[in-house]
Parts: sequence; structure tokens; C-alpha cells
Amino acid sequence: MNTPGRIALIRHGQTDWNLEERLQGATDVPLNDTGRHEARAVARRLHAGASRWDVLVSSPLSRAVETAQIIGGVLGLELSETCPGLVERGFGPWEGSTLAGLEAQARDAILAEGEPAEEVARRGTAALRRIRDAHPGRNVLVVAHGSLIRLTVSVLNGETHPRVRNCEVVPVRTEALDDARLRDDVPEPTAP
Repeated sequence: MNTPGRIALIRHGQTDWNLEERLQGATDVPLNDTGRHEARAVARRLHAGASRWDVLVSSPLSRAVETAQIIGGVLGLELSETCPGLVERGFGPWEGSTLAGLEAQARDAILAEGEPAEEVARRGTAALRRIRDAHPGRNVLVVAHGSLIRLTVSVLNGETHPRVRNCEVVPVRTEALDDARLRDDVPEPTAP
């Protein structure tokens, strides 16, 4: 009997920009030492868990790649691919700006100028569908970014997903990837 595979999304570890509450978006910001520690800690939890993981995929941004490599080192997995569709939500000229201390209205105005949430979710579901189809019956860990994970999982679950913490593991309802309302695929962007 062919068993269906599973997908779990993991947000990358902390960066200095996370700590400073700066918008990272598609800007390639490296992990800091806390982020590396978080990646090792989640890797140990995954290793101690009952689930077996077969495949490791990541966003091409260095903070996600390094998180994936740390996790893979503990689990005995090589990073099999980087997927441009997993890049974080873009915020254009606002990337690098700090959100610390801003009133909610000012913060929301800046976030509204970023890549539309619907496009991020559509891009995320298309990437996950492609990953699932490329690895049928396999259990896949996917390292990506907070907004991409939150927006994608919100659409898949039909309800707003809360903010995703650094190195939080979020299971994906893979059966939801075939929902007709999500079939309006967008092409994957090229790697930054």
C-alpha cells in the first residue's frame, strides 16, 4: 500500500534583522548565533520525534539554507533543492526598515505596500504542490519564511494562522493543496 507523504514547514532561525524588527523580505540576511542555536534545537526535537523525514528542501535565501543545513546535519539529510517559490514576501524599498515602535496603523500601511498576500499564498501553495508531486509518498521538511508560511497555511486551512516563530514547525494539510480554489498557479520566480 502506498502511503501518502507529509510536509512540514519550518521557519528559519533568528537573524539580526529579526532581533531589530527590520523587514527582511527577499533581502538575503544571514542567521545570527541565536538562529543557529534555534536550528540545532529544532533539529534535535525532530530527531527525537517519532516521525521519519526523507527529504529536505529550502528557500534559496541564506538564512533558510543555513537553517536547513543545520537540521540536515542532525537528521542525516542533504539539502535536496532550493525552491525560489519559497522566498519570503517582498517589501521592495521598505526592506531594511524597522517596524519597532511604530503604531499599528503605520505598520499596517507599510506591510500593505508589500507583495500582495494572495500572491504570496498562491506562490507558496504552488511551490508546495510541486514539492509534494516531486516526492510522492515521502516525508518532506521545507525551510522557509514567516510571512510565506503564515499566508500559505492560512489559505490551506481556511482560517488565519498566527505569527510563526523562528524555527517553529508547522504541518501542512497536503490534501488541501488539491483544492480547486488554489489551482490558479502562478509561475515560480527565479532565484534572487
